[in-house]
Amino acid sequence: MAKKQDTFYFDTFTACAAHAVKASEILRKCITDYDPDNLDPILEEIHKVEHDADMKKHDLINVLVKAFITPIEREDIMLMSQCLDEVVDKLEDVVLRLYCDNVRSIRPDMAESVDVVERCCKEMLLMTEDFADFRHSKTLKERIININTMEEEADKLFIASMRRLHTSETDPLEIIIWRDIYRYLEQCADACEHVADACEKVLMNNT
Repeated sequence: MAKKQDTFYFDTFTACAAHAVKASEILRKCITDYDPDNLDPILEEIHKVEHDADMKKHDLINVLVKAFITPIEREDIMLMSQCLDEVVDKLEDVVLRLYCDNVRSIRPDMAESVDVVERCCKEMLLMTEDFADFRHSKTLKERIININTMEEEADKLFIASMRRLHTSETDPLEIIIWRDIYRYLEQCADACEHVADACEKVLMNNT
């Protein structure tokens, strides 16, 4: 039973990371074929992914509160779960901003940032798959470093996009709207890095 429960925690981490990948793909699809008058189906699709991720987190907590022995510290399990949940939440927030602010067209530099976020989520999924064997994995540290590097790339794109926005856009409302969108996108990459940091914390404390 103990071994089965150990597998459950790590499988849940991986399932939540897979939800983040799905959400990032929905966001990319949204901006690639952007239709400002047909965002309702996109919102419904990404909200379902967010809801499913929430259910995974609740299932994990329900098992955790009854567990006598856990494969890693309880607070680390909770930290990983919360950080993974945050990634999906942040991705949904980007689509919500496009919808609520009635954005009529996508600025070209948004696509580059979304690409980084999507790659970051996919690397995070690979990292959670490695995490199940964190004591022996030969690639886990590399995955963590890759995510940190992508987050730095996202930071640079954020700065460049903000600079471009404030030097080329003259409409104050557009500046306000896109400043928020760029911030939300950058927070998606930050959230992925938080997962990597939580994973690294467990690695450092247990090896």
